[in-house]
Amino acid sequence: MSILKVNNVTKQFGKFTALDNISLEINKGEIYGFIGPNGAGKTTTIRVLLGILQATSGTATIFDKDVWKDAVEIHKKISYVPGDVNLWDNLTGGEVIDLFVKLQGTNNKEKRDELIKKFDLDPAKKCRTYSKGNRQKVALIAALASDAELYILDEPTSGLDPLMEQVFQECILDLKQQGKSVFLSSHILHEVEKLCDKLSIIREGKIIETGTLKELRHLTRSTIKVETKNEINNLEQFRNT
Repeated sequence: MSILKVNNVTKQFGKFTALDNISLEINKGEIYGFIGPNGAGKTTTIRVLLGILQATSGTATIFDKDVWKDAVEIHKKISYVPGDVNLWDNLTGGEVIDLFVKLQGTNNKEKRDELIKKFDLDPAKKCRTYSKGNRQKVALIAALASDAELYILDEPTSGLDPLMEQVFQECILDLKQQGKSVFLSSHILHEVEKLCDKLSIIREGKIIETGTLKELRHLTRSTIKVETKNEINNLEQFRNT
């Protein structure tokens, strides 16, 4: 069952084409990777999906609703984590988490407290004292504590140390077991490899490959360097054997 569809979406800023005729589809219970270098168009795609930007052409729907016209309804069932989190300086981390969770319509304090413990966050500190990693933890905890159907995550592990990245990965796999869907944007290949059922590779605003990890194995290659004691003659004859 498809819950997110992007069909031939193009987004232009004046003469600059940020997205060039991209298409993708996410099914229920699927972790979908969206990978590409910085500036490839990942965040622009997500802003179109969130109804922040209007596509120049093409269509995009979530839960069969138009992402631009029905953004308010769609947001009731999604959670979003940006790659660069800005918080209110005078609020504590715990207050921000509670605010976001209540806005989403969830009030599961047990799950909230469990996530705070997992991510090793001090919720009593003011947000202005947090490092980038701790600000990212606040956003992740708020998103994961919400009972959403689709989680849209834009470079979610930015600023996290390797231990917290492992905690994040465990939480995402737990969402999959619950039948939730995740759209994970990243430029970290190993993160996508560990988590995603399917992925699209975007570069310069164009999706250049889409498929399962198994289907995309042809994009990888291995280079082997061999040193021998003696010269190997007629090596070319072994090229295709």
